[in-house]
Amino acid sequence: MSWDLPPLGAIRVFEAAARLGSFTKAAEELGMTQSAASYQIKVLEERAGTPLFIRKIRQIALTEAGERLAPQITGAFSALADAWVNMKGGANGVLSVTTAETFASNWLAMRLGVFQLMHPDLAVKLETSPRLVDLTREDVDIGIRTGNGKWPGLTSHYLFKIDYTPLLSPALAASVGGLHHPEDIYKVPLCCADDPWWKSWFEAAGVPFDPERIIAGPVLGTQTYDAMAAITNQGAAILTRNLYGVFLTNGQLIQPFEAMGSDGDCYWLVYSEGRRNAPKIRVFRDWILAQTADIRERERRQT
Repeated sequence: MSWDLPPLGAIRVFEAAARLGSFTKAAEELGMTQSAASYQIKVLEERAGTPLFIRKIRQIALTEAGERLAPQITGAFSALADAWVNMKGGANGVLSVTTAETFASNWLAMRLGVFQLMHPDLAVKLETSPRLVDLTREDVDIGIRTGNGKWPGLTSHYLFKIDYTPLLSPALAASVGGLHHPEDIYKVPLCCADDPWWKSWFEAAGVPFDPERIIAGPVLGTQTYDAMAAITNQGAAILTRNLYGVFLTNGQLIQPFEAMGSDGDCYWLVYSEGRRNAPKIRVFRDWILAQTADIRERERRQT
């Protein structure tokens, strides 16, 4: 078969420049001069018959044609790299995962040790910045996102719901004689009392929401910190129950009521559609789906 392709060297420079946003950085990554990288882009644009970059002072941006081409080229290089790794014998190297800090610290970090023992040749690198990583173009393998599971260009696997409910320490519950009815939550301080999740949970529990009755607890800004405040008897925290199963199992936290609030969002495992067969993505996907299977089964029984 005869492939109608431009010079592969030019495609390689285009991919790096599109990903890095700079001809200079692309040249540095590929071990060539900036002028050589610019020439390769010029060759590619001539073959394409249209500009692929908008040149600005010390800055470049993709044109509309470049925006269409970039994810396809990145996906092709990723598929080629995955095929090479697969040929050499499976999952190894570095697996980069982007996720929210709450999921990373309260669920993933507690279980990653098991995954690493299962795959000693594969190192997991976590990114927990709040930005939404473009998995079709950036050098990141897997994302764990919240939402409805629909992102263009990505394959999604459902993990579990982001349902929330009050959790607190056994000692704090005992200090007020126990919490026997949802309205009893007014007896203890509430962490981040102005969090809208509290109002949603009261409504789900069938209890009138009365801000005047709330005892304000610490305001710490994240679930992770709220959970630590709850564990240390400072108040009840409104938390995603599925993230804190370990603390419930070992008795550091209790869930006094079955009622759950929900915004409809869920956690999803996502990756570029073209990389579904990459060995390192495949082993992590199979592992995390197995780790969350019990949660999904519990959700199924409750519906």
